Amino acid sequence: MTPSARFDRAIARFDAANAEDPNRELVGGRERPKELLYAERLTAMLERFVPEASEALRLAARCQHLQRWKIPRAEYPLTRAGYHQWRNRLRDFHAELAGAILADVGYDDATIGRVRSLIGKQALKTDVESQALEDVVALVFLESYLASFVTAHGDYDEAKLVDILTRTAKKMSARGRTAALDQLELPKAVASLARSAIEAVPAHLG
Repeated sequence: MTPSARFDRAIARFDAANAEDPNRELVGGRERPKELLYAERLTAMLERFVPEASEALRLAARCQHLQRWKIPRAEYPLTRAGYHQWRNRLRDFHAELAGAILADVGYDDATIGRVRSLIGKQALKTDVESQALEDVVALVFLESYLASFVTAHGDYDEAKLVDILTRTAKKMSARGRTAALDQLELPKAVASLARSAIEAVPAHLG
């Protein structure tokens, strides 16, 4: 199997797994599986933000939330500790499932290990690709999900929203934050909110 054919098979397997998502999002008058749509958005953002991305990074972006609905947040305590337990379990679940698919289509252990590391966003701020994926995740959230997040949390005042978004922005690189300000197509209703949060991050933070 050629490298390109192996990559295409992996992407097709990831997409087939995410197409099983029972949750739907309406886009352009058409209902789409939420996690499949999210994966497509990550890929599109990666192409915009890191057009020279490696094969491992492109694979990791496509399987970032692989079958995420199978581990609901409600299964864990609605506390900060419960949230982190949930996120850690998801990270391992995504990595395990992605690794099995990659092995099945013929990827070597080194590539599988690299994709698993990127899915877990290990060594943020020091691993360029891991940071790039973190940036892409944040950029997709800001462009495609921030407006619905604000609507869903109508009880949050502007200060609380800015605080939440500032914590997200701090995880981004300086380049990622610049892209958020200059390149995203943000809904007018949340553009100023996002700008306030990003500009609140000290310039010296990577």
